[in-house]
Amino acid sequence: MAGLFSHREPVATVAFNVRPRSGPYGGANQWAAQLTTALRRAGYRIVHALRPDVDLVMGTHLGLSGRLAFSWEEVAEAKKRNPRLRVIQRINDNDVRKGTRQMADVLSAANAVADHTVFVSGWLRDHHAGHWFDAGRPNSVIEPGADPAVFHPIGQRPWKPGETMRLVTHHWSDNPAKGFDVYASIDAAIAEGRLPGCEFWMIGRWPRDLAWLSARTFPPASGRALAGLLRQCHVYVTASRHEPGAMHPVEGVQCGLPLLYHAETGGTVALGQRCGLLLGEDPVAAISDLQQRYRELHRAVLDDPPSGDAMCTAYRRLIQREIAMARSENL
Repeated sequence: MAGLFSHREPVATVAFNVRPRSGPYGGANQWAAQLTTALRRAGYRIVHALRPDVDLVMGTHLGLSGRLAFSWEEVAEAKKRNPRLRVIQRINDNDVRKGTRQMADVLSAANAVADHTVFVSGWLRDHHAGHWFDAGRPNSVIEPGADPAVFHPIGQRPWKPGETMRLVTHHWSDNPAKGFDVYASIDAAIAEGRLPGCEFWMIGRWPRDLAWLSARTFPPASGRALAGLLRQCHVYVTASRHEPGAMHPVEGVQCGLPLLYHAETGGTVALGQRCGLLLGEDPVAAISDLQQRYRELHRAVLDDPPSGDAMCTAYRRLIQREIAMARSENL
């Protein structure tokens, strides 16, 4: 019996234009690693080349210079050779967060060969629909989720009044747009005694000219090491601007931390509305408000966190539908 199952035909063949790598290589890498693993478990063959037997291309983008396993131009040629080939484009970027102008053109050109477009947040879909994307074309919003085997709340100790409240954030980039102005203001408020009983933990990188006054700092971390640090804290803070669908707050919330979020943080706002509070103009007031509502918000985080499982299931259902439709149309 084991021999029969080991030689069974795959459900279908899916080509990814991103090869997952171990280590911290951004949200697209985490997405590809989780989804390829989930699809293999569901019986799909995963490849990273445009072979003749490919049923569907699952493609995304790695900024303006990231190396892909194959180009979107090659996908267009493959569709000409194989009329039943379906293409899903995952859009996870924009120009506004990086101060560039070319990303919209890159996304739009690739979208010309896509049968279905997935955006990592409703905010990002609306943003692109206001510039180049035709919202009448088939599309979905599938929000990001982190690996639940790593990022989970089991072992995280909720904050109780009278205890030190630990606020945390983590960033691989030292770009000021990641919100370091807000993090510095929280750090200063703690140092000046305006946030008694609070600590601020900074994990990762930050601008060279930023001199922390009271923050506890840690080098960049990922995976289980990062999750272990996050579970030692109580509140996750993100002040990053114009994020399409950032992974850093997702990882914090999945570890059981209510979210303090900036109004201009793009796709993260929807997560914050479920699992946290708006930072507003006065971070000190927002943190004080969160302390008053902590039990309620912590319960909301446990009741409805983001989920890598849910993300993978949504993509698998979409992939399954697209391949089934293509095969039925070409019978």
